[in-house]
Amino acid sequence: MAKIHPLATVSPNAKLGENVEVGPYAFIDDNVEIGDYTKIHPHAVIYPYVKMGAHCEVFPGAVVGAIPQDLKFDGEVTYVEIGDYVTIRECATINRGTKASGKGVTKVGDHTLIMSYVHVAHDCTVGKHCILVSYVGIAGETDVDDWAILGGGTKAHQFSHIGAHAMVGGGSTINKDIPPYSLCGRVPVCYAGVNIVGLRRRGFDSDVIRNIKDIYDTIYYQGFNVSDGCAKVEAGFPQSEEKEVILNFIKNSKRGIVRANDINEKGSID
Repeated sequence: MAKIHPLATVSPNAKLGENVEVGPYAFIDDNVEIGDYTKIHPHAVIYPYVKMGAHCEVFPGAVVGAIPQDLKFDGEVTYVEIGDYVTIRECATINRGTKASGKGVTKVGDHTLIMSYVHVAHDCTVGKHCILVSYVGIAGETDVDDWAILGGGTKAHQFSHIGAHAMVGGGSTINKDIPPYSLCGRVPVCYAGVNIVGLRRRGFDSDVIRNIKDIYDTIYYQGFNVSDGCAKVEAGFPQSEEKEVILNFIKNSKRGIVRANDINEKGSID
């Protein structure tokens, strides 16, 4: 049974799971579904057409499911889908999708942390185990793949794609796609190496990390353009999951990947 504070406003049409907690002055609208053991803190707002999983936590001032800030939106029914074990901190905003995008849904995956004042715009997809640090703003139809981390104050242009296990330094402006396993930052944003520390923490062994680094060295630092560098990798490296992830990401990039740092940084991974 849900525990609803008497000063909270909860629609009778909302579906609350077992042991959901709703704090004072929180607002939960029609057509909302909230999974078991989720906690909605005081003054949080959940608008219609939101489905939230179990063991989530929504902190004061956060707004989930507001209509998109998109002039193409025409009042149609669209959605926000939040996975399990998602934390949404103070004053973060997650907007519904739009039909014009062809998606109609904004998604946040399991075990993701959305820190304070983050904005997730319409039709974005944020994967599992991601971290969006305070004041990050991702524009409409941005995709953030699993395990990516965006540093504080980072801004992503609409239709951007941030690859799996990538880390972007705080204050960056993303106007090109961020390739998987990479470490990117500086102004303007550029490739600065492999996310070695992050990959080690997630159990990647040294041989795999070294292979990723060699792939990116070939693409970025051997004088090829990106297409020729990828062809060199395709022909010259043995098959591996990481190779396929990198090449498929670059092949499917709509905005093109970020350029390399002007300084060739080839630090040791030992």
